[in-house]
Amino acid sequence: MIVKLGYVAMSVVLQNASPSQTMTFAQFSKIKDREAAIRKLERIAESNIDHCLRLLKHNAGNQIHFFRLSSRLIPLANHEELLDWDYIKPLKESFKKIADYLNQYPMRIDFHPDHFVVLNTPNKEILSNALKTLVMHKKLLKGMEIDTEHRCVLHVGGGYDDKEKALEQFIHNWGYIQPAIQNMIMLENDDTTFTVKETLYLCEKLGIPMVFDYHHHLANHEEEEWQEDWGRIVSTWKTSPLPVKMHISSPRSEKEYRAHADFVDPEMFLEFINKIKGTVPEVHCMIEAKQKDAALFRLMEDLLGSKGIKPIDQSSFVVE
Repeated sequence: MIVKLGYVAMSVVLQNASPSQTMTFAQFSKIKDREAAIRKLERIAESNIDHCLRLLKHNAGNQIHFFRLSSRLIPLANHEELLDWDYIKPLKESFKKIADYLNQYPMRIDFHPDHFVVLNTPNKEILSNALKTLVMHKKLLKGMEIDTEHRCVLHVGGGYDDKEKALEQFIHNWGYIQPAIQNMIMLENDDTTFTVKETLYLCEKLGIPMVFDYHHHLANHEEEEWQEDWGRIVSTWKTSPLPVKMHISSPRSEKEYRAHADFVDPEMFLEFINKIKGTVPEVHCMIEAKQKDAALFRLMEDLLGSKGIKPIDQSSFVVE
């Protein structure tokens, strides 16, 4: 079984390369000339995309093949006062550079839109804003010439004091979502509300791949054993062109169990990997640790010399 590690959005190793520089609407409003204010937004977005390209080059240089892009590349992209702003057009060349680079150095790229992107809400306005945000992600992927299929990880959403009803609300709302947006989505079990079994219920019913978050499961499992559902999780990926994806992180402490630690506990990770060994040809593990790429490098170092682990490169290994 091949295991490929990835990390999230920012590097702690590469300096001055934030892809999430921003501008608030209050700052935007203070600029008297609206056109000049929009130009400034475009310059910030261009800088974010340039930094994104630097991160991709950093990844390629360190043989990292899996990366989550920041959802904040374009500040105020969905703001209701800026709906007339076509943000993709002025950034076409910057996006093209990323497309060309990814063509030369292919990587698995995806997004994890913000927690306010909730698809099981009974509130039409919140749903409408969630869909606008997903349309923006689709435009970003298209701009970078990345296949949009299964690129956005979402949580199921809110429990609204009745989880059964909240799951059915998701199914109801799903019927109103255009297939091109449906096709982008993966669902993840979360650490407070929807467990693996509940998330699987939606994934199997609606044909959505499930991203298994091991740390979330440990924090919120209602007596469920993840191993008995692993085969079902894998099956949700059978129609996807991409390998099974999961999230890994470690609790910061017993007291702050849900918070992410700086690094990944190698023993906890190895124990998990050995349990799924041989069940899939390849699994991609997104590291959600505070130390980003440094956590990835540390985990690879920690795994070297472990029984049955044979390194392929700086971010991938075979479990024998």
